[in-house]
Amino acid sequence: MSTNTQNANTQNTTAEQPEVRKGLYGVVADYTSVSKVMPETNSLTYRGYAVQDLVENCSFEEVFYLLWNGELPTEAQLTEFNKAGRSYRKLDAGLISLIHSLPTDCHPMDVMRTSVSYMGTKDPEHFTPNREHITHVGHNLLAQLPMAMAMDIRRRKGEDIVAPDPEKGVAENLLAMVFGNGPDSPASNPEDVRDFEKSLILYAEHSFNASTFTSRVITSTRSDVYSAITGAIGALKGPLHGGANEFVMHTMLEVDDPAKAEEWVNKTLDNKDLIMGFGHRVYKNGDSRVPSMEQSFRALAERHDGAKWVAMYENLAAAMDKRTGIKPNLDFPAGPAYYLLGFPVDFFTPLFVIARVAGWTAHIVEQYENNSLIRPLSTYNGPEQRKVVPIAQRG
Repeated sequence: MSTNTQNANTQNTTAEQPEVRKGLYGVVADYTSVSKVMPETNSLTYRGYAVQDLVENCSFEEVFYLLWNGELPTEAQLTEFNKAGRSYRKLDAGLISLIHSLPTDCHPMDVMRTSVSYMGTKDPEHFTPNREHITHVGHNLLAQLPMAMAMDIRRRKGEDIVAPDPEKGVAENLLAMVFGNGPDSPASNPEDVRDFEKSLILYAEHSFNASTFTSRVITSTRSDVYSAITGAIGALKGPLHGGANEFVMHTMLEVDDPAKAEEWVNKTLDNKDLIMGFGHRVYKNGDSRVPSMEQSFRALAERHDGAKWVAMYENLAAAMDKRTGIKPNLDFPAGPAYYLLGFPVDFFTPLFVIARVAGWTAHIVEQYENNSLIRPLSTYNGPEQRKVVPIAQRG
């Protein structure tokens, strides 16, 4: 997600030269019933429900259930779903040892990726083409990855692990494992918990984005779910995808003074550098998720003395609009929202991972159930076939 909206970069089609769409721009690779951006309403929908409506009316667990099953749960179904998922919240001694053995200066996404690979070694079922086992893996990931992330944050600060609580929802449990359960913890403030939960809902799914498509490519080879998720995490790490929310906050911290925002934007664009948090290949009239996330960001700012970051947000957005007409995407309000909650900046993308597990696993099920190996063609533009000259005759 960046100012580089990447218009269709195509080569002219001739009889000998097929059309090449760089970045697969505009290429329809498959069908999906998981999500869609509705052009007529400019709304991202999950299984037909507008995400802004889900944010206002549902928990993250309800949305997770929806993405997996196609319908919102009844109270009884949600209770059973939560019971099943929370049964996986058990600290694994091997995972604890592994995380503590990793460098404290590595990127947290490396820890998330390595944790999933480790989890895969513990699963006796190596190939996972059936829905039941993918559901097991999804519950395991949703239980274990927040623990892995929380452990990583706390061990870098020299703090002890906070055990998971099977009675708490995903959002509250994650906040508690990271920040503890004291009165100053966001886990103890229901409004903070709810605004954080809304961000997880907004990040949960987004059709054939780079990381989801990566997971589907790996799945199409009939590899296992852990391999697909590991690959998806690798794709999400990049600043042109999930890593953008980190770069948004690094930008705000670099600018520091809201009054300097316009000058910074103009200088950066004059240098032809990217500004993260703006523009999106899919949305033509602004990212439909932004208003909901911005509302939560502003609410968090009111509760956590964040007026400076609201001013920074407004001034950067205004400067970008004035100079380019390009609107913010979800990463732009999410970055400062996570900062106000107290998360270290380098852990913003791991939060994205935890939310997107819902969408990834839904797509993995869909790929398995109507699978075809994803293997595109390429157009060769190198030297024509030639003979190998013996080394003594070269030069």
